[in-house]
Amino acid sequence: MERLKSHSEFVAVLKRRHKVSRNDIVVHYLVRDDSYTKGVVAPEDRRLGLAVSKSVGHAVTRNTVKRRFRVLAAKYEDHLPVGVDVVVRAKPSAAQASFQSLDGQMAACFASIANRIDGAGGADRAGQGR
Repeated sequence: MERLKSHSEFVAVLKRRHKVSRNDIVVHYLVRDDSYTKGVVAPEDRRLGLAVSKSVGHAVTRNTVKRRFRVLAAKYEDHLPVGVDVVVRAKPSAAQASFQSLDGQMAACFASIANRIDGAGGADRAGQGR
């Protein structure tokens, strides 16, 4: 899975306000309209950004949460449609959550995103959902 690197890429996903959440995770998503990524990103790429704030814990704890999120996102990336950007945001409770709990939550979030995009009939694809 490719990574979201710039602040503007994160903001583009977060501004769209499409999200799903569970106990310890919030996943914001955006189906790319390739007009703003011309030539920079392959249309079939899925991109991931992580947002783990200081409210989650100190640096060691935040890095542990980020490592877990990267592993789980890679595990479930095939559930997402192609051309989607996601930002996975950790709630403070993610620091105490077990890996198995986060695993189930990530699977549920990614499946929910896939269902919303497929069920939207292209409304999310065109940026007109909600």
